Amino acid sequence: MAKQLGYRKNNFASNLRQKSSFTIGVIIHELDSQFITSVLNGIEEVIAESDYNIVIAHSDEKWAREISNVHNLYNKRVDGLIASLAYDTEDIFHYNAFLQKGTPIVFFDRVKKDGPGIKIVIDNEQAGYDATMHLIEQGCRQIMHVTGNLSKNVYYDRLKGYQAALAQNHLPFEPDMLVINDLSEEAGVEVAQKILAMESKPDGIFITRDLCAAVCMQKLREGGIAVPEDIAIVGFNDDVISRMVEPKLTTIQYNGREMGKVAAKSLWE
Repeated sequence: MAKQLGYRKNNFASNLRQKSSFTIGVIIHELDSQFITSVLNGIEEVIAESDYNIVIAHSDEKWAREISNVHNLYNKRVDGLIASLAYDTEDIFHYNAFLQKGTPIVFFDRVKKDGPGIKIVIDNEQAGYDATMHLIEQGCRQIMHVTGNLSKNVYYDRLKGYQAALAQNHLPFEPDMLVINDLSEEAGVEVAQKILAMESKPDGIFITRDLCAAVCMQKLREGGIAVPEDIAIVGFNDDVISRMVEPKLTTIQYNGREMGKVAAKSLWE
């Protein structure tokens, strides 16, 4: 009879009665990333098996927007939170309301190592080591490292891996071979311009994002540099662009889908 009369279940009222929103909040730091898309796919695969819904918020790499997203999701009474920190996030005090309430929080990829919550990350130091070793095995001896904000665990640990590979092979770490930027398309152009202007150019580059690496590679080729003959390049993330450029970009595989699945499952641990 309710169906015939057009009545519908009031989920909001039902959730209030059960003191649960049956909603999981997810905060991501960027949208134009195959890695983030695959993480969301992994999260959705797990959440879809439950009675929960997902609300996605985007910080756009801005700490202030991340704070706003956290407050909004708290006001929506989400039952759990999965988050990756924005590029310029230093302090995570804005998550305290969730912690005080006892709401589970899982941080993935970009995390605060000494902060609260469950943290899901790969071994970035090993990945940085492997990328650098690949270049060394190709005969590179002057390797540039292009990375992001070193206050972020992912970039700091990849730098440690890069330095470890150099040290193991008795190659010096040269500060002018370390470039820190936002790893954007524009940053890739700037890195290429910097290299083209150098008297003593690197013979290898490890760039910790495929988009930046692909753009840098194309600009170097336009400047008369043969890749990989003159300069070999390794990227990071295994994005589609690594297979679309010519020559194809060597990259470190980053299984975002698996990370998303593990993050979602960790909410119930």
